[in-house]
Amino acid sequence: MTDLSKDLQDEIVACAHAMADAARAAILPHFRGASLGTVSKEVDHYDPVTVADRAGEAAMRAVLAERRPDDAILGEEEEAKLGTSGLTWVLDPIDGTRGFVSGTPTWGVLISLNNSSGPLYGMIDQPYIGERFEGGLGHARLTGPQGERPLAVAPSATLSEATLFTTFPEVGTAEDRTGFEAVRDRVQLVRYGCDCYAYALLAAGQIDLVIEAGLNAYDIAAPIAVIEAAGGIVTDWEGGPVHDGGRAIAAASEALHAEAMALVQGAIRG
Repeated sequence: MTDLSKDLQDEIVACAHAMADAARAAILPHFRGASLGTVSKEVDHYDPVTVADRAGEAAMRAVLAERRPDDAILGEEEEAKLGTSGLTWVLDPIDGTRGFVSGTPTWGVLISLNNSSGPLYGMIDQPYIGERFEGGLGHARLTGPQGERPLAVAPSATLSEATLFTTFPEVGTAEDRTGFEAVRDRVQLVRYGCDCYAYALLAAGQIDLVIEAGLNAYDIAAPIAVIEAAGGIVTDWEGGPVHDGGRAIAAASEALHAEAMALVQGAIRG
């Protein structure tokens, strides 16, 4: 729930769409291009950032500077900006940069508007495919090449019938992997490597579960808003809030979520 006025809600949604449009325009010219200026943020493992990541966030921040200058900003590529409105935009210009540099169309632009309690509204935008998933402030919809339709999670499935996604087979720490594998071994189908697009597929009713670890706030805030608006549930592995990052379980139903969480916790505790 939110106490934001209808006019303010409409302004926020319009601003998010303007940011997504600006990010598309900044990022797409680089996709599958010859010169991405890719460097790794880390020395001990490959964690790429490209000129497109930086251009996308700069484009979104320029929109906010014009439309919502009093809001705070937490983004992946630039320093956090303090605000005075009590609202924070959480931005990831390219969630799935490894996929981006590999040429796969499963990366996305993540935009979330948070208050002190967590996400109020979120968007997962896939510029190359032209799909935009949004949820919160009265919205739960997908717009794309086939038009517009409501977002809704899949009808409740049993764990043995479920499709589970995660980005990396190794998931996170050794403990994280043990927890994930307890669920992996009980579901019908497991797929890897879709980054934020997996959460979009959950909100669209295509899959049933996403389990991940090692997330930052900008990785998960927008997916939370989109999935919850579509009727799903997203928590940390203990059932608490996860909008600040960490280990996430996203599910199409409370029953499926509870079953997956019990398996994860049981495996970790041994």
